[in-house]
Amino acid sequence: MPFLGTGFPQIAPRCRECGKTLVAQGFSLYLVSGDCLELEVSVPTRCRHGREWGLPVPTARLTKRVVDALAPGPRAIVHYDEDLKGFGVRVMPSGFKSWVVEYRPNGGGRGVGTKRMALGSTSTLTPDEARRAARDILASVRLGSDPAGDRSKGRKSLTVGQMLDQFLEEEVRPKRKPSTASVYAQYIKNILKPEIGTLKANAVTKADVARLHRKIGKTRPTTANRVVAVLSSAYSFAGSHGVVDEGFNPTVKSVVKFKEHGRERFLSTDELQRLGAALRQGETNGFPWRADDTKPTAKHLPKEMNRRTVIGPHAAAAIRLLLFTGCRLREVLHLRWSEVDFERGMAFLPDSKTGRKPVVLNAPALATLEGIPRLGSYVIAGESAGTKSEKPRSDLKRPWQAVAKAAGLEGVRIHDLRHSFASVGAGSGMGLPIVGKLLGHTQSRTTSRYAHLDADPLRRASDKIGGAIAAALDGRPKAEVVPLKEKRSG
Repeated sequence: MPFLGTGFPQIAPRCRECGKTLVAQGFSLYLVSGDCLELEVSVPTRCRHGREWGLPVPTARLTKRVVDALAPGPRAIVHYDEDLKGFGVRVMPSGFKSWVVEYRPNGGGRGVGTKRMALGSTSTLTPDEARRAARDILASVRLGSDPAGDRSKGRKSLTVGQMLDQFLEEEVRPKRKPSTASVYAQYIKNILKPEIGTLKANAVTKADVARLHRKIGKTRPTTANRVVAVLSSAYSFAGSHGVVDEGFNPTVKSVVKFKEHGRERFLSTDELQRLGAALRQGETNGFPWRADDTKPTAKHLPKEMNRRTVIGPHAAAAIRLLLFTGCRLREVLHLRWSEVDFERGMAFLPDSKTGRKPVVLNAPALATLEGIPRLGSYVIAGESAGTKSEKPRSDLKRPWQAVAKAAGLEGVRIHDLRHSFASVGAGSGMGLPIVGKLLGHTQSRTTSRYAHLDADPLRRASDKIGGAIAAALDGRPKAEVVPLKEKRSG
């Protein structure tokens, strides 16, 4: 009998039904034997009359020596362990061998299909390690789990980047304000996607979130808190839409937020005077700017006397309106002429951060509005003013930087103009409820940040206390003494 290798005699099996010799179709059948072990390797074949039959399923105690001796055939074949049912080794035609385990999920039974799960290569896992892993999997199956199904589900699950895209398109943009959606989109595009976008959404851990929070917080602590809040909202959305298991949110109790210190910058009278002078200069003569005359392109620059930056009337008017009304930047930039009522001195905003909002237009604000050229539907005209596709101006970044620099107010934000409006009102003794209504606050605690500026009641109390103490020190008439009531005996 010819041999294909040591311990591999060639055999010629017969059909179990008719007893005729089986014909191997382009491959051979082998019998592996040695040390009281026999492993019959079989693949589907046909007898001469065309009926399909297979040989018995090959089984043996899978040891390293047995596995190393297995030769590849023309197609993949699994050799099963005779001790642990369902555990085996798969041999590919290329010669690659991997450990596998097979089971029937959901309680088993003939009506349930068999699932096969790969454990790893025979070069990385020893037979004992693979057998222990297979035993653990089979034990979990008996408890009702489906490890192969869970692995397949994990591979098909969305990444964090895909989850965030779905959250942005289906939840944020249709339901949140455009300004909020814009901020969310920036956090997602610039921070979350580059950092954890490729991770599986259902595999992110609390440690991943904490690591991201610390990394951002080294330079931008407030931004770090906001990013985690956006990620938390995304996971809440994903849980309610079946993207991840409901209740799964790795941001919960994963970080301790960085302390945030509110910026309360108010312009003093002197600073307001400098700001007014800078606005007038920017509208008329403009601000001078310098250029490097040594560069090759310097010959194309205008003459030095003409190197000036002029602030347009709409940008200057926007800055004044921010000061005179205490409105937010978007409220001024998105204001339409149709929303301004000159007769009643009001502007009726259809939408703001707190919903519909009436704005009281004082005399300086009305004068500013009357002096603005009308170029389109928006009060503060943008580049597309007067066109069919007109859009509001996006920002005041460049003009404000030029004006602030000329006024010596570097570091002052545009939003600080709103704070300055509130500080003047609170400091004039108008009362926080009135100031809150002018600002459009819906909750009193939002206006309470200006409580320390409402000094009139405190000053009167302080003057009375100080006067009484000074009178006592100077020997003047004593203050009125109110006797305490005696306690009644029980």
